[in-house]
Amino acid sequence: MSDTLRDALIDEIKDLYNAEKQLTKALPKMAKNATNEDLREALESHLAETEGHVGRLEQVFEMLDEKVRGKQCAGMAGIIEEGNQMLQEDLEDAVLDACIIAAGQRAEHYEMAAYGTSIAWAEALGLNDVAELLRETLEEEKAADEKLSALAESSINSEAAAGAESDDEESEDSESEDVPPASRQAAGRRVANGSAGKSAKRSASRR
Repeated sequence: MSDTLRDALIDEIKDLYNAEKQLTKALPKMAKNATNEDLREALESHLAETEGHVGRLEQVFEMLDEKVRGKQCAGMAGIIEEGNQMLQEDLEDAVLDACIIAAGQRAEHYEMAAYGTSIAWAEALGLNDVAELLRETLEEEKAADEKLSALAESSINSEAAAGAESDDEESEDSESEDVPPASRQAAGRRVANGSAGKSAKRSASRR
């Protein structure tokens, strides 16, 4: 139980430590499933950064004279589980990449919030060295998030959208081809006759 702000800070650091550890296992799987080369490289690059984040948090434990120990981060576990479920779905390549970016950014935003809180608490406690070390990681998390946004906006989202439009067009063409010409003509006559009938009724009611 957190009786003081320092206790709360230590609990938050333990939570972050576990979250970063979870990500070191999740990122390789995300990178492996990414079909866009730039996205794969971004995820692999962030994996190396994440391993560095783990090392920084170990330094923070030392600065706080605390044993290096994590606390199960249920929030990150939930985000990763949602991402794993998404990877099991049958998605087009660009759509899959877009969803991987979404999962990655959920994790980044969660961490950014936690690091921001930890920095504010460390500063309030006068632990400026701790705050500065945590701020280095926060800046890297922000940069990773911005990189994912840039990848999504530059090509991946538009490719995913184009794929959906192409599927819709193919579906419409297929449906049209399945209906014999004579049936289409008959359907057209029924629509026209129906419209004429409705127009006549509306005219009669206005009279």
